[in-house]
Amino acid sequence: MILESIIIVIYTIAIVLIFMYALAQLNLLYNYLSSKKKREDCETFDFSNSEEIPVVTIQLPVFNEMYVMERLLNNIALLEYPKDKLEIQVLDDSTDETVATTKAHVEQLAKTGLDITHITRTDRSGFKAGALKEGLKIAKGEYIAIFDADFLPQPNWLKRTIPYFKNEKIGVVQTRWGHINRDYSLLTKIQAFALDAHFTLEQVGRNSKGHFINFNGTAGVWRKTCIIDAGNWEGDTLTEDLDLSYRAQLRNWEFKYLEDVETPAELPVVISAARSQQFRWNKGGAENFRKMLWRVLKSDNISTKTKVHGLLHLLNSTMFLSIFTVAILSIPMLYIKNEYEHLRNYFYVMSFFVMSTIIFFVCYWFMYRSIYGSGFKKFFNYVGMFFTFFQ
Repeated sequence: MILESIIIVIYTIAIVLIFMYALAQLNLLYNYLSSKKKREDCETFDFSNSEEIPVVTIQLPVFNEMYVMERLLNNIALLEYPKDKLEIQVLDDSTDETVATTKAHVEQLAKTGLDITHITRTDRSGFKAGALKEGLKIAKGEYIAIFDADFLPQPNWLKRTIPYFKNEKIGVVQTRWGHINRDYSLLTKIQAFALDAHFTLEQVGRNSKGHFINFNGTAGVWRKTCIIDAGNWEGDTLTEDLDLSYRAQLRNWEFKYLEDVETPAELPVVISAARSQQFRWNKGGAENFRKMLWRVLKSDNISTKTKVHGLLHLLNSTMFLSIFTVAILSIPMLYIKNEYEHLRNYFYVMSFFVMSTIIFFVCYWFMYRSIYGSGFKKFFNYVGMFFTFFQ
């Protein structure tokens, strides 16, 4: 009975964690729907007045991006912004032949009048965080826009994001990721499904009530003084973006999330690349939970509800581990159910937690509907995608 008791304890912990996360998602859904009823009136820079247009630095951290560098640079060159107030830093940590081709392309763009520089390092310490920190030392802009190599912002992207920094409390403006190759395969559809939930339900749901959200590593803008005030980029976790986001919000900086500004990007099309990305995000989240746990709990400038949402946010990867645990232990739990009659009441109580699946189903449907629309056919497609995703 010792082994059975251990299985029951682990199973119970996992299923309770899933239920807690489901309740948090339900609360975020309520926040999300409530936010749609509000008309937000934010103070913004008046770009018709040239004196109000601030200097912006765009940072492009890249590493061995052979197949997308040309597209990235050509796309960034199309951004609509006064050339005398725009700086572009190509932070190139590459170790292959793209260093030479990127340098040549940057030099060509510089001849058109763009203030663009190719910055390389001999010491790649800190990886992406180290490159961003190095570029920040010489950045001319008051605001730092960051794009990974596979992102393609629309020409008016800066005009739709920078104006919100008129509010001096705002430290970050983050936009929603789009997916160029969403329908390429089942793998890309599943990735898009998961990311859409984060970039609609979760980001809007948290941001609308002042809970902590995260800069997503790309497709967003930082106030330079916010980065410095929060302690600058640190490379001691795999998700330096999440790390700096929490440190900034613990310093009372506000984040502005723009669901209506979509920044298209490509999703990984092979399972190895998707697995590598998920490993980095999940391990980085766990590292940040360990790093930020006590800072969040001890903070006296955030509410208890924000702390709860923050901790569940940092524990995001644990939800998938819990689902995996429940799936694996469901087989021995069936044996225990049949063999130990006196545990009948326990299993009656556990049956209540099927509510978690129902809550997730409802929450994700609202996300799916907001992007794809409603109707029987859309709902039928959603049902298939929901259960495929959770498998």
